[in-house]
Amino acid sequence: MDEEQYSSGWDENYSFVHFLNESNVCEMGNYFTFYTHFTTVLYTLAFLLSLLGNTLVLWILLKYENLTSLTNIFIMNLSVSDLVFSCMLPFWAVYQSFGWIFGEFLCKAVNAIFSIGYYSGVFSLTLMTILRYLSVVNPLSTLRSQTQYCRCLVCLFIWTCSILMVVPEIIHTTVTETLEEVSICDYDDWEWKKVDIYQRNILFLISFGIIVFCYINILIILLGTRSRRKRRTVKLILVIVVAFFLSWAPYNILSFLITFPPSTCQYSNDIHLAFHISRKIAFSHCCLNPVLYVFAGVKFKRHLFRLCSQYLPCGDEVSSPRISSQGKFHYEDGSTY
Repeated sequence: MDEEQYSSGWDENYSFVHFLNESNVCEMGNYFTFYTHFTTVLYTLAFLLSLLGNTLVLWILLKYENLTSLTNIFIMNLSVSDLVFSCMLPFWAVYQSFGWIFGEFLCKAVNAIFSIGYYSGVFSLTLMTILRYLSVVNPLSTLRSQTQYCRCLVCLFIWTCSILMVVPEIIHTTVTETLEEVSICDYDDWEWKKVDIYQRNILFLISFGIIVFCYINILIILLGTRSRRKRRTVKLILVIVVAFFLSWAPYNILSFLITFPPSTCQYSNDIHLAFHISRKIAFSHCCLNPVLYVFAGVKFKRHLFRLCSQYLPCGDEVSSPRISSQGKFHYEDGSTY
């Protein structure tokens, strides 16, 4: 088996495996020869950048924030979600080059943890947007008196729902052999694979609808106010949400389209190529949020400068934010960043 057949025969495209088993495959050409090596490098870089960036975010949150704000809790959950997601990327990088060599247990575990990272991110973004909507619509709401119990309950809800969503994946994921004797880690039944794809897309659409509704109303309200504090907080959350949905929307749409049999070989080749590209963009998103915090988050930027001034040799030369006589930052608002 030559490199071209190898790369197209077992690559991350799960639908291709289905068509392979059905002996209904179009010749994939040389689309994935380059992507086999490119994906390995990309996933490795995304893992390293995510590990560095999200660990830094968690460090700043735990060191400089008291985590009494639900928004801070959601930011922390997003960082943990991205870390959980990105820690599985090395497995996919190896998978890309050698097929699945880690056995049945890790096949189930890696897929489940990967999906938990995705679902927890969706739940965190949706709830964070709802919180921001409620705080803008009703600033005097009881959300301002958030209790420790409420914060723990939110975290428990996010991670419990995320774990429950992947139970079918844990049960039905297995290691199989292709006709080329390459190990594939995927669903043992194509129908369950479609259920997983439809579940992801339905949740994605529901979340998208809720977020659009909330932000339309938020923007309408903010147009009539001059509060820079509210606008700045909403801006950060909006940037995070838009980046997430722009990264994941093409992948979810194409994964849905791939569940249908291709009409022609050219259509199959084109949609598979688009799917591979969109998947790489979606999976690389896990290292993006820390960058967004730096560019769009005022408080995060201040905390980062303070951290640099404490631990870097040239820290004294870094322009630091204005600090009070008690050594604390002067913030215009009590919300995150």
